[in-house]
Amino acid sequence: MSDGKLVGIVLVSHSAAVAASVAELAKGLAGGGVDVPVAPAGGTEGGGFGTSSELIAAAAASVDRGAGVAVLTDLGSAVLTVKALLAEGDELPDGTRLVDAPFVEGAIAAVVTASTGADLAAVEAAAAEAYTYRKV
Repeated sequence: MSDGKLVGIVLVSHSAAVAASVAELAKGLAGGGVDVPVAPAGGTEGGGFGTSSELIAAAAASVDRGAGVAVLTDLGSAVLTVKALLAEGDELPDGTRLVDAPFVEGAIAAVVTASTGADLAAVEAAAAEAYTYRKV
């Protein structure tokens, strides 16, 4: 993008360790290009397994650079938590979008695409395309 704004990425997992590891992997595989804002939002405030609307909202705010925020989730209740935050309308930055994509492959595709300065629609499309990656 010519305006210098970047799409932020939030990775929501039921496990803080999983969210942080996937964020680290995605950023590492994106190479040495633009440093995409990526934030893990895993587990609960107390460090247990689950999801936290507060952690998700804080992560989204931390990566918002004015070009939208792509949120990728691991399992069902993470999806429901993000949908509830989006429905509330004021908990997440404007332009936040829940992305239907596989968690690991989608995160990597999203971060790599965002590092090119692509817009939110392109980041979402790249992440969603990860559903088509074949391993055999």
